[in-house]
Amino acid sequence: MSLESSYPGGSKSRVSRAGVAVRNGTASVEDLDVIESWRAAHRAVLNTFQAVLRGRLRGKSVVVAQRHKRKNTIFDKLRRLPGMQLARMDDVAGCRLIFKNIKELRRFRSDFHGARFNHKMRNDPEKYDYIVYPKNTGYRGIHDVYEYDVNSESGRGLKGLYIEIQYRTLVQHAWATAVEVVGFITESQPKFEKGDERYHRAMAYASEILARAHESSTGPFPNSSDRDALEEFLKLDSELSLMQTLRGLHQAKSDISDKKNSILIFNPDGELTVKSYRDATDALRDLFVLEKEMPDSDIVLVRADSSEEVRTAFRNYFNDAREFVRLMDSGCAKLSGHPLKARSRKATA
Repeated sequence: MSLESSYPGGSKSRVSRAGVAVRNGTASVEDLDVIESWRAAHRAVLNTFQAVLRGRLRGKSVVVAQRHKRKNTIFDKLRRLPGMQLARMDDVAGCRLIFKNIKELRRFRSDFHGARFNHKMRNDPEKYDYIVYPKNTGYRGIHDVYEYDVNSESGRGLKGLYIEIQYRTLVQHAWATAVEVVGFITESQPKFEKGDERYHRAMAYASEILARAHESSTGPFPNSSDRDALEEFLKLDSELSLMQTLRGLHQAKSDISDKKNSILIFNPDGELTVKSYRDATDALRDLFVLEKEMPDSDIVLVRADSSEEVRTAFRNYFNDAREFVRLMDSGCAKLSGHPLKARSRKATA
């Protein structure tokens, strides 16, 4: 069997054609099966990278979690980005690392760049550095994309699949979590700058406040003074009652077992259901079934070494954004009590 014919879904061109069909609303059962096969194949790539990362992080206080991109999220991305070829989508599989601070994050990332393995990093080290260059949305963190490369006969068909490694601090993750929650509880999606622009701006200014108050850095408004950033956020918050809503938000209670694989089902009415599995294959099989049976639900498969790590890495599914609220309360107090001069973006390097 040739390498091309052993590629999950048949070939890269076949996967991309299926993606075009989804974008155009003409996907056949065969197209969906192709995408399902290709998407499922990323599980082995995830397992390889998470094992390497956990080995290098053993004994360190860093949260490691895997994320397998949801089918609906993949389809949404295809529709949002008309030029996107599905076989080249590089964030279907993701490993997320959450560090205590930026210094530890950068030290580990620098060391990992020197790791000896065949997998190739596909991006310039500065290309996805959203700490130095935050996104307009306020997103801060760093992404690296690797291309899977293996010489074993069993893994040859996976060669060329991509995986994304996300690096965040606890502060950056608290903000990103809150953005997800806002997307659930409002009709806006500040993560994608969709819906009411005030939510986008409020979360962008929240990022600025968190960066300055907790990480001696800046966000998407580096040239604003502390006072201006604070006043802009407070003005928007008074219109939206965003912080009040987040303070009162109570996620559905869930019982996460000690099993390592969990499927989280967030129903349209806000109810959270959790199904846990010991075996990753069983979990993945059920994931695909549930996605077909419950197309209107937000369904995600997560895996981590303990229940606490699942709660930390995907806390938007488990709590009421308390950490974000706590950091914002202390951050606003700090900036209002100790005003600083506007900083240039170079201060984030």
